[in-house]
Amino acid sequence: MNSGDTAFMLICTVLVFIMTPGLALFYAGLGRRKNAVSNMMNSIFILGLGIVLYMLVGYSLSFGGDGAFIGSLKYFGLNGITGQDTSGSIPTFVFIAFQMMFALITPAIITGSVAGRMKFKALFIFIALWSIIIYYPLAHMVWGGGLIGSTIGALDFAGGDVVHISSGATGLILAILLGRRIGYEQTAYRIHNVPFIVLGMALLWFGWFGFNAGSALVADGLAAHAFMTTAISAAAALITWMLMDVIKQGKPTLIGACTGVIAGLVGITPAAGFVSIWASLIIGVTTTIACYFGILLIKKIVKIDDALDAFGCHGVGGIWGGLMTGVFANPQINELAKPGLIFGQTEQFVAQILGILVTLLVVVVGTLVCAGIVRIFTPLRVDKKDELVGLDISQHGETAYPAFLGLD
Repeated sequence: MNSGDTAFMLICTVLVFIMTPGLALFYAGLGRRKNAVSNMMNSIFILGLGIVLYMLVGYSLSFGGDGAFIGSLKYFGLNGITGQDTSGSIPTFVFIAFQMMFALITPAIITGSVAGRMKFKALFIFIALWSIIIYYPLAHMVWGGGLIGSTIGALDFAGGDVVHISSGATGLILAILLGRRIGYEQTAYRIHNVPFIVLGMALLWFGWFGFNAGSALVADGLAAHAFMTTAISAAAALITWMLMDVIKQGKPTLIGACTGVIAGLVGITPAAGFVSIWASLIIGVTTTIACYFGILLIKKIVKIDDALDAFGCHGVGGIWGGLMTGVFANPQINELAKPGLIFGQTEQFVAQILGILVTLLVVVVGTLVCAGIVRIFTPLRVDKKDELVGLDISQHGETAYPAFLGLD
């Protein structure tokens, strides 16, 4: 047990934790005023549900066995684990806490796709089921010695498959099942609070350093490398989105800059500890372009109401980042990687494609199963009256701005 590594990982754990409240603010700002409380609550309730579930079964199903698809229940309720047990150079409880934070932010991302129209009761049940049926098995398959990481050999340093593709693709499926918001093609869905967006982005970027650097699991050069690739990719993405705003509308926008940061962070997540510093710059630029046009395709051409762009940013960005990991993977950075396409070899790139396809298959089937179970107990969508009134009042009996009336 190493005290330096332990302190480092505890700090990274707290950084990842703050991402979920940060996402709550980000989504609240992006949504309509009458749904601000709802958009925040959709992330905040997961802090409770996710921690309890992870303690009971999440860790055990993710890391409690050597099956191809899922672990066992031998650590049910963290049974048999003590403060003296270690995982590598850190206490096992620190490793569990770090992974627990990933299990909070991931389902929270999904809620951006369903904002403004999914019934809270349905969302609560869905997230519980989704965590058990999709997230824990994927975490096992990628990081726990299962099919994607060990058998296929796909690389995912901090959650391209496990976090971003899984949540983004789930959001897209739910958006299709729910249908578009009332007046989707006639009403202008104006962003209501830009300062919330900036604060949320700042907390997400702040936390993301722990998200990616902490995935080294030790305080060493690889953690420092992942920190640098994270910063560079996000910065390059910010500038790229600003440039695209200027090309399209003649002016850079603050909202676009914030969105670009998130895209760049998503894109570098699977690659952060596997690619060179210069490659992270390319990943940041290209992920932004992919997400920009992915959002345009989904919302304007296909006309799927991915309300707050969960799939457009996280799904598209996660897929692109996974592919770029296969292009730029460098064994000199991390011995777990095989040379990427840029080095004239295809093995790692093919493994990345297979890993992404398996992830998507698990997500599509699992999401449909979860949605089907939820429908046994409650409709997925609120009724028309509740949607028009706003989910703050209809689902929670609260309003974000009680002193201001008549501004919806």
